[in-house]
Amino acid sequence: MEIRRIVTGHDDKGRAVFKSDDKIAGAAVEGGVAEFALAWTTNRSPADNDDPYDGAKRTVGLACPGGTVLRFVDIAPGRRSPMHRTNSIDYGIVLQGEIDLELDDGAIKHLHAGDVVVQRGTMHAWVNNSQAWSRMAFVLIDAAPATVGGKALPPTH
Repeated sequence: MEIRRIVTGHDDKGRAVFKSDDKIAGAAVEGGVAEFALAWTTNRSPADNDDPYDGAKRTVGLACPGGTVLRFVDIAPGRRSPMHRTNSIDYGIVLQGEIDLELDDGAIKHLHAGDVVVQRGTMHAWVNNSQAWSRMAFVLIDAAPATVGGKALPPTH
């Protein structure tokens, strides 16, 4: 996987400028089940648009406590992610192919390119039952843990 990433900013006169135009390479995860390409993170929300740090170089888990993550994920045909939960609200957009979203009770929704999922701290897995790679973009924003009966549900990452 390789994602073109363009980052903007400002010059010393306040004009918009291109700060970078580069490629972000994917890295295999889960023994080749998927590839992740981390395009950007922030370490707080609201974000600091004056921070000169390259957010793709920040070390984060799936989510970033107090911040945000933009990640691209390619999932191999016939493979699935582990069942997991993060303390974040996640916006997942299917960019290419198709994928199933499975919840911990076995419920499944089939998604196609252009479909969007708002993941709100639930246990879930991504399953690619097709014969082609699936590509998704995820924006993860730190959130308080989901609760049931007054008890926080723990993250699994």
